[in-house]
Amino acid sequence: MFDYDVCVIGAGAVGTATARELTRYRLSVCVIEKEEDVCSGTSKANSGIVHAGYDPEPGSMKARMNLRGAELIRKLSKNLDFSYRQNGALVLCFDEADRPGLDRLYERGLRNGVEGLEILTGEEVRKREPAVSGDVVAALWAPTSGVVCPFGMTFAFAENAAQNGAEFRFLTEVKGIEKAGEGYVLHTGGEDILARFVVNAAGVRSAEMHNAVSGNRLEITPRRGEYVLMDREVGGLVSSTIFQLPGKMGKGVLVAQTVHGNLLVGPNAVDVEDGEDTETTPEGTDEIKERARKSVPDIPYNRVITGFAGVRAHEKGGDFIIGEIPDAEGFFDAAGIESPGLTAAPAIGEYLAGLVAEKAGAERKEDFISSRRGIPQVAKLSPEERSALIAERPEYGRIICRCESISEGEIIDAIERNPGARSMDGIKRRVRQGMGRCQAGFCTPGAMDILAERLGIPVEKVTKNRPGSELLKW
Repeated sequence: MFDYDVCVIGAGAVGTATARELTRYRLSVCVIEKEEDVCSGTSKANSGIVHAGYDPEPGSMKARMNLRGAELIRKLSKNLDFSYRQNGALVLCFDEADRPGLDRLYERGLRNGVEGLEILTGEEVRKREPAVSGDVVAALWAPTSGVVCPFGMTFAFAENAAQNGAEFRFLTEVKGIEKAGEGYVLHTGGEDILARFVVNAAGVRSAEMHNAVSGNRLEITPRRGEYVLMDREVGGLVSSTIFQLPGKMGKGVLVAQTVHGNLLVGPNAVDVEDGEDTETTPEGTDEIKERARKSVPDIPYNRVITGFAGVRAHEKGGDFIIGEIPDAEGFFDAAGIESPGLTAAPAIGEYLAGLVAEKAGAERKEDFISSRRGIPQVAKLSPEERSALIAERPEYGRIICRCESISEGEIIDAIERNPGARSMDGIKRRVRQGMGRCQAGFCTPGAMDILAERLGIPVEKVTKNRPGSELLKW
């Protein structure tokens, strides 16, 4: 007897998108995550760019999933109520000798089915984006590119999956996998979990999961990328996402206005041994700052509020590995998911869920819930809407985070959602408490008190993220 029809390993963007799509079918679904919350790995630290699809090689899985994923995100942002803006992207060329590379990118985009692509002159680029360097001689314009909140999208997938019956098991690390009859046993160091099918969406650990069941080994290299984030008061320096012509290590350093209005610069690309090595370095910060100046010379680095790093999973073949493993029936990979992985996530989920459902002979549900409402954002409400909300729920009138105007009501909602916040990072990623100019210097004590009260724990047991990261030490 199986505990679940399907276990998804990993609660990042791909894992939660797959879980949501699986709940369209008459299947019991479980998502296993080694951290304390959704969106705690690769998905938590990236550019938040919805790529148009001109970069992947035509015919690749990356190209297929990128284009479909961008299309789905535009629709899902409305149905699932997460932040998205279609702002377009420019790929800059600084030397006439490099124009063939820009033309190849344009032709590749056309072959991939990307709509609206244009080659602009340097003058046209600067008319659109006055802050861009005078050295730019041409650029590719991709109007279908956008920006999204990676946290908001991933939490939306997770909450909607839970609405439709998916179970989430946190602080549950898969330490071994064995074939067991027609299914698999997942050894977690505690309770073993028996599933008929497994979806491997384990990010930088995806090769480890794959190699536990297959003789055809995968090789994943953790690749760290660092970013610098500036205050929203300078976010309007650019409106489009500004790229440079891609190199062998990726799309290079970008300059972009995030969906929340901050100015973002990064990432670099450094191969590391430890898949959890998310430390920022003075050298990395200096590198991305200097490289970004090539695109936008007058970036106001005196308005930096924080820096961060993320690690993505680079597969040596350079493409996404998606589908059932030939020598491990019932085990499905979503491995090597690096850029444009965030964009591709809903398409990967749709594709994998379809494969699993077909293999299982599962029928579609008639009662699938396709929509979800996000947490009300007090700062974005009209005075009338705010007054009505506060009259119904007074806690929305008590501001805890001044920088982002986050209320007690929003923090309570973040905790009471399913799956809900169980740590300070969980609150931060759901409602942006602590993401403003003071970086939680003012609001941490208030948010800790609310979290402790709602979870029924002493305040000294409140953690930043997983157990062992308690903020107070006696």
